[in-house]
Amino acid sequence: MERTPKHTILCVDDEKQILSSLKRLLRKENFDLLTATNGEDGFKIMASRNIHLVISDHRMPGMSGISFLAKILETYPDTIRILLTGYTEIDSIKASINEGHVYKFLLKPWNDDDLKQEIRKALERYDLIQSNNSLHLMVAAKNKELEQINKNLENIIKQRTRELELQNQALELTRVLFRGLPVAAIGVSYDRTIILINRQAEKLKINGRMVIVGNALADYFSKDVMTKFLPVFESQINQVKLDIPVDNQVYGVILSALTGRFFGKGFILCLQEQAV
Repeated sequence: MERTPKHTILCVDDEKQILSSLKRLLRKENFDLLTATNGEDGFKIMASRNIHLVISDHRMPGMSGISFLAKILETYPDTIRILLTGYTEIDSIKASINEGHVYKFLLKPWNDDDLKQEIRKALERYDLIQSNNSLHLMVAAKNKELEQINKNLENIIKQRTRELELQNQALELTRVLFRGLPVAAIGVSYDRTIILINRQAEKLKINGRMVIVGNALADYFSKDVMTKFLPVFESQINQVKLDIPVDNQVYGVILSALTGRFFGKGFILCLQEQAV
């Protein structure tokens, strides 16, 4: 089964016998070979086909091979350029190579095996350049993607930092408000341990004991009162209100379950001395 040619080669020479020789030489190679007898026709072919390698004669009427390949470099920089010459104008040809117009030059008459080997090397070079270009494009795309990810991450971090700052401000404000409440307030954890008290609660004695963070709520209230608190503790209701005696003084007591994102995490117990 015949393979589809991977590469297309354009040969430009004003001598038709040279083009015929190249066709015979390369007919068994897996190349798509196109020919032109002058630079202008060569450019027309370049405009209509994707050419990977151009092999051009040096001495041609109208436009020299070096001029032709120099124009190809400007318009089709990826195309590999080989110059064929039967003349020994080495200095001008070397200068053209140094300026990048020509990848390599070969002298006429050529050695068939050498020419085919040079063509293979040139096409391998073309493939390598294309692979490198694709890799560079992929790396550039990945870098751009990474840059966007980093930018998004920075925005997320800024947003999250701002949210944390607002939360900290809110917590500080809550702490200040809690501390300054005109009634005794006690924060109670889910396991019914005292975890927070405000200024008024610091002054309070319940059953002769100062309220201390870390003690159990049951250390300060009777079993009967704790039983009345039980529906709130068990989330059956959100709040319970009681009037209970505390050191010969009646206090209005309100036990409330925390709500919102703090639901199930604790309770607030407020005690306010009742007017006689």
